[in-house]
Amino acid sequence: MTLLVDPPQRDSAAQRNSSEGPATTAVTVQSETTAERDNPAVQAGGAPAGLATSLTGPSAAAPSAVAPSAVAPSPAAPSPSTGAPPNLAVPPASSAPARPGVAGPDVQEAPKLAEPPITGGRVEKAMGVLIRVLSHSPLARPLPAVILSALGLGGVAFVGLCATAPTASVATPPVLLPLTSVARDLGAPHLPDWVADTVMYAAIGLCCLGLAMMLWANSHGWSPRPRRVFAAAAAVVAVVVNITPVGSSDVASYATYGRIAALGYNPYTFSPSQLPGPDPSDPRVLNAYTALVSPMWQDQKSVYGPVSTWMHLLAAEIGGAKPWLTIWVLMVMIGAAFIAAGYILLRTAENPVRAVLLWVANPLLIVELVMGGHMDALVALFAIAAIVLSRRCTRLWHDVAVGLLVGVVCGVKITAGLVALGIAIPLIHDRDWGRLLRIGAIAGATLFGLYYFSYGFVALKPMGTMSEMVISPTIWRAVQEIALLTAGNGAETTVTHVIAFAWLPLLLLLAWYLYNRLSPDVPTVVAATCALTFAWIVVAPWSLPWYSSIAWVTLALLPRNSLTRWLTLSTGALAMLHFNGGHTTTATIAPSP
Repeated sequence: MTLLVDPPQRDSAAQRNSSEGPATTAVTVQSETTAERDNPAVQAGGAPAGLATSLTGPSAAAPSAVAPSAVAPSPAAPSPSTGAPPNLAVPPASSAPARPGVAGPDVQEAPKLAEPPITGGRVEKAMGVLIRVLSHSPLARPLPAVILSALGLGGVAFVGLCATAPTASVATPPVLLPLTSVARDLGAPHLPDWVADTVMYAAIGLCCLGLAMMLWANSHGWSPRPRRVFAAAAAVVAVVVNITPVGSSDVASYATYGRIAALGYNPYTFSPSQLPGPDPSDPRVLNAYTALVSPMWQDQKSVYGPVSTWMHLLAAEIGGAKPWLTIWVLMVMIGAAFIAAGYILLRTAENPVRAVLLWVANPLLIVELVMGGHMDALVALFAIAAIVLSRRCTRLWHDVAVGLLVGVVCGVKITAGLVALGIAIPLIHDRDWGRLLRIGAIAGATLFGLYYFSYGFVALKPMGTMSEMVISPTIWRAVQEIALLTAGNGAETTVTHVIAFAWLPLLLLLAWYLYNRLSPDVPTVVAATCALTFAWIVVAPWSLPWYSSIAWVTLALLPRNSLTRWLTLSTGALAMLHFNGGHTTTATIAPSP
């Protein structure tokens, strides 16, 4: 813990005015140096599909233009007679005096980027070469970057629109949502698995490339109106929630857990395979909800918190015996949560353009969170609300609200406890024990009440089995395989238990490393939470691309840094490795009871 609470000196909660935004300096130096080019000038930035014109207005600039300040708009450029360098914004005479160590009384230092840069060996070197090549290509301009993002989203949407029930493609569960049903009626073909695979790989790659080029253009002068970008992205989300989920069948499990709860069973003790079919004498005919769940998870009881289960239950109450309607309601809820998180960023970020590009207009996140239909969008919403409130407000009722939000986000997914740790770190560092105890007590009481007064603590039991699962491919899976080949099944079991205890300390070490490579000028709570959640998706034995939601939503509040390229690379790689949403099944689908 001492590694995490003794960081570089950052902004103090006690010294910060509650109305102020994140503590960063007011000027950005955009000199064309090698150090800056290798830093995250190239970060991913997405844009909504089909609305390129609204995003690439007259403010678009060539890649060599000066980037806007990461904070408040800079004053007008000085005349040549002032003697100020052309790439510095000079604050007005009434501005606060410069901090110690600044070269002159009227010019403040530029915000620091990641120093030292995150070392990545050959991977970092290869990314640097790729960045320099792409930076001089037409792709680095706003319009081509938006088109790349639109093509990526369009490719994933095409796979969803070509899904046909009851046979699923390799990337979609066997269910038809409104736009998919319309596409089928218009003659959309069912895609062979190899075609769906090819389209998904290409589309995810285009999303990552479009993301990178959008942020490159933004860092070199392109500054679209953030509200216009937000509105365009929200329109895209409103469309894609009507398409069959792509990349994952998790939303089918959500719907089934909701149906279980709606029928009066406990989803933490009752699995999808136990839902009664229409003919008890013929087990081959599955319940309509059960048939949508991947066979791998049909015997898995719910591992989600009670808040998630209430969301599932609400959707199932609306959907009734129609699984497609339950899934559609869940998709709309998830899309609304994704947009709401983007709105919080729009209103609170110092650089709202960067914030909306990194979150609500990020094509990779639209694919993983919205089109994949994952509750992690709801996790990100409650997490960013708690983080923003904790760093901007210090009154008693604010602490109560933060504690409630932390309890609720852990009630969605218990792994969101990393948000609680991220909020606690600056309070421990500032020795603000009163706030720490208040927020901790309220969060603990809220979480206790959510479990105790809903389904009981039996809801925590299924997470015990999940905690020892190892996904493939990961380094942990390689260790398991080596143990199995060299010493047999007994050794593999022992290694699995060791992994279950070893990965958490490694997570904290990696988080400390990442945290100390973010600028000391950025808010501690945001930097700590981002480092913790990014380390989690890298180190955890079971990691999927949508688990990165908290890392992305906190990264959107930070100034440019090299962590962005690594998070893009990690999320993109996981997305390409884990996008199987459908499953081969010959089971007959019958109406649910």
